[in-house]
Amino acid sequence: MRKIAFLSGTRADFGKLKSLIQALNDASDFDYGIFATGMHLLEQYGLTVIEIEKAGFQNIYRFPNHTSEATMDLTLAKTIEGFSTYVKTVQPDLIIVHGDRVEALAGAIVGSLNNILVGHIEGGELSGTVDELIRHSVSKLSHIHFVSHETAAKRLVQMGELDSSIFNIGSADLDVLFSDSLPPLKTAKDYYDIPFKNYAVVLFHSVTTAHQETAAHAADFAEALLEDDQDYIVIYPNNDLGSSAILEAYQQFEGHPRFRLFPSLRFEYFITLLKNADFLIGNSSAGIHEAPYLGIPTVNVGRRQENRDLKTDSIIHVDNTKAAISAGIASAKAVNVKPKGKKSAKTAACGFLETLRTKTFWQIDHQKQFRDL
Repeated sequence: MRKIAFLSGTRADFGKLKSLIQALNDASDFDYGIFATGMHLLEQYGLTVIEIEKAGFQNIYRFPNHTSEATMDLTLAKTIEGFSTYVKTVQPDLIIVHGDRVEALAGAIVGSLNNILVGHIEGGELSGTVDELIRHSVSKLSHIHFVSHETAAKRLVQMGELDSSIFNIGSADLDVLFSDSLPPLKTAKDYYDIPFKNYAVVLFHSVTTAHQETAAHAADFAEALLEDDQDYIVIYPNNDLGSSAILEAYQQFEGHPRFRLFPSLRFEYFITLLKNADFLIGNSSAGIHEAPYLGIPTVNVGRRQENRDLKTDSIIHVDNTKAAISAGIASAKAVNVKPKGKKSAKTAACGFLETLRTKTFWQIDHQKQFRDL
């Protein structure tokens, strides 16, 4: 029986891995384990490892890797050490990592240096900031690429990755966005004690390559929201360099009748709340990937997402000044957006499982080969 090790460091990557893990959990021909680290183990961000356990998954290993928001390099080193010990104990046949954070980079390094196949979810995407460097580094360290679309596959080919190592399984996001098992809006509101009839969702992160500006940007951002008349559901930022400045600015929202603050939200509940929001504001990839598929306008603030695929009228781009943010909010309230996506006939989880069940998949060479174009 093949054994798969999933590495998850944030609420966001778990949301994208969940349907894939579920597919293996429901299958009888694979074993799996989950290495939970990063923000999952931080009480300040909701101790979201509990959500992994609530999903009914087995073999969850907790590893606290946090050093401080200013020492991502040391967090990387600590994660490598912990994950190396884990894989030597578990001895997986395949390691699955997602995206563009240091936890994924740690997993890819450990796998490649221990001659274990590494599969990267959502390689070939564009990230912006330092995440761009991390994502492409993970791709180069990975043997197998599970991509969401053909454009991402072409980028990986441009990077010298072999066609035979790239599998377009579609987006795991869509597995959740159009799931029939999402909680009703009333259930989500009751669960989090959200009294608002109409609301917008706030997801604003630090830009690590310009973290010196985060305090000023967060102050302008918070002031623009405070001067508006909208009700807001505010979700804490990632624990990246500069995040403490955002949390400090958010202290103004505490006890305010138009704001509800949350360290984290369960992914399915977040999607339900997003589907019913007036708009999303901030600089999160959720505004670029999920919101347009749901027909929800996005006020995209600043440069954090500037390299993403942003070809849709539902995304309103503004700079970090208070005046620009306020103007963006006004535009979002006025825009009429149609959903971009619909339920796929075949889920990413299905494509993932089918790929793992092919004989040729397990014959992929551990020794990577570069192809000259």
